[in-house]
Amino acid sequence: MKRFYKKAEAVRDDAAQGWRIHLDDRAVKTPGKAEFVLPVEQLAHEIATEWDAQGEKVVPATMPIMQLAATAIDRVRPHRDAVIAELTGFGRSDLLCYRASFPDDLVLRQAEAWQPLLDWAQDDLRVALSVTEGVMPISQNDEALINIQDTIKTLDDYYLTALHTLTTVSGSVIIGLATLRGRISAEQAFEYSQLDEIYAIEQWGADAEAVVRRDRHRAELLAAGRYLDLLP
Repeated sequence: MKRFYKKAEAVRDDAAQGWRIHLDDRAVKTPGKAEFVLPVEQLAHEIATEWDAQGEKVVPATMPIMQLAATAIDRVRPHRDAVIAELTGFGRSDLLCYRASFPDDLVLRQAEAWQPLLDWAQDDLRVALSVTEGVMPISQNDEALINIQDTIKTLDDYYLTALHTLTTVSGSVIIGLATLRGRISAEQAFEYSQLDEIYAIEQWGADAEAVVRRDRHRAELLAAGRYLDLLP
């Protein structure tokens, strides 16, 4: 849509116990028309900056922090149980649990990058996931899945939104939780999730479609990391 405002700013709303984004004197609402009240000042200022940076046309794709915060209100809040169930389900087929059997250098690379995250999950989250070679599905311990679910349930809507992006983009709830807990950075989350693709590119080169996909995934994970930095 065409830009219709001159200035965007973060405004404290004591009655709503949060922060709003004003475009000139008009409060922004979510795409779902819900009240857009943010929990912390720094998040509101970042989103106001995204609105201010728009040119003659407003392009939502260039406002990832706005999109994540609005998703928390419009999509995650009313569907928390479904989101938690979806993310817990990633534990059944987590990327980190499916390893190559050859070549040796890829096997070693996966073990060095992925196993420390699984060890961390077992030690810190009491989530012990089994590992296999190849792509045939394996069963995971019910206790591990319950502990994943219990960990996710403690998150508020904003953190749950970040975890949803981190997990669905990376293919690993363990990568998502490790990023959320500060065990790894968002950049590392991207590198670990793309380990197989990076190896393939090193061997045979990259095609244009794969490059576009990787760039999109990296941007989404880095945006989720930046969004996390702005939460309390």
